[in-house]
Amino acid sequence: MRTPRRTFLAPDNRVSADVDAGLKDLVRTLSARSRLHHVNLAIAGDDGRSWSGAAGPTDDELQIRPSTPFFIASITKRFIITLLLQAYERDEIDLDAPITAYLPDSVTTGLHVRGGGDRSGEITVRHLASHTSGLPDFFERRRGAPSLFKQLRAGQDTSWDFDDVLDITRNQQRPHFDPQDLGAPRQRARYSDTGFQLLIRILESVTARSFPDLLTERITVPLGLDRTWHPAGRPAAPDLPATAPLHARRRRVTVDRVIASSNDLISTTGDLLAFERALVAGHPFRDPGTPNLLTERANRLRNAPGLRYGLGTMIFTVNRLMSPSHAPVTLVGHSGSTGTWLFTCPELGVHLAGTVDQTQANALPFHIMARCLRIWARA
Repeated sequence: MRTPRRTFLAPDNRVSADVDAGLKDLVRTLSARSRLHHVNLAIAGDDGRSWSGAAGPTDDELQIRPSTPFFIASITKRFIITLLLQAYERDEIDLDAPITAYLPDSVTTGLHVRGGGDRSGEITVRHLASHTSGLPDFFERRRGAPSLFKQLRAGQDTSWDFDDVLDITRNQQRPHFDPQDLGAPRQRARYSDTGFQLLIRILESVTARSFPDLLTERITVPLGLDRTWHPAGRPAAPDLPATAPLHARRRRVTVDRVIASSNDLISTTGDLLAFERALVAGHPFRDPGTPNLLTERANRLRNAPGLRYGLGTMIFTVNRLMSPSHAPVTLVGHSGSTGTWLFTCPELGVHLAGTVDQTQANALPFHIMARCLRIWARA
């Protein structure tokens, strides 16, 4: 017997009755899946339309609502790349400088040893931001211990720090390929959380500010994102609902140490959409052309089939069978391993955010977004 679902809608939804009914049915249907506990999604168009809703089991003590904060996982890379490009505009960072210009030998030595030679000094800031360094992902397979991905998917809580990331990279993993020639038409690319942990350390080094402080001073306060925060800090908005827990299918899991160690943020669909729209419009930057750097290249990710990657930016093509226009359209943004998503469809002028808060979600966010686009096109 299925547990009854309860749906919550934002009070200010502005869509046609047909679109409202379609999206409401979508969140109810998704949350009723045996492998999901709840769903929370929002969509907004450049034409002024917007909708957000959430659904979950009626017997759960925490009723998921559109305003519920959640762990955004690797959507955080969208924030990190924003800080990086801001630092680039301020001449604090040269994207083409080697990482050895910003990090001490104790960090960089031995990170990329391949073919008997240490290639770490050839890695640039741009390599890290575009996943073209060849560095492994400390979350993935390693010698002598289960991967962090495997532990998270099993709902096992664990913790680590930056030194652990370096140790795993040096001693338990191997590089996948040499740092790529970024002057070539195409490069090898492989998704690596390790690279973005290094980017955070570089940002902290050149600004003499902590990552949480940088987020507050350069993004959340200027953009009015008072429901977005780093786990080491606090939200600016008072009296927020409790943060949505993660689930392994229908089973609730507690992974507080994972969340505290990850350097990933907590936010809401409303704040994420506000951030995404500001980013696309170039508001966090001094130069309106700076957002173009996000998609200056589009290399296929070897460990994420179907995705291409720019600078801190995923690029996904919705094929004509899934597209509402019967012609391919593009989704540009970022997803997270816990079933989170934040993307813009530039062809349709639509922005999408959401989460299913699962320890393993695979490609589900992309299927959900394609369905959202088809419903949105009914108006």
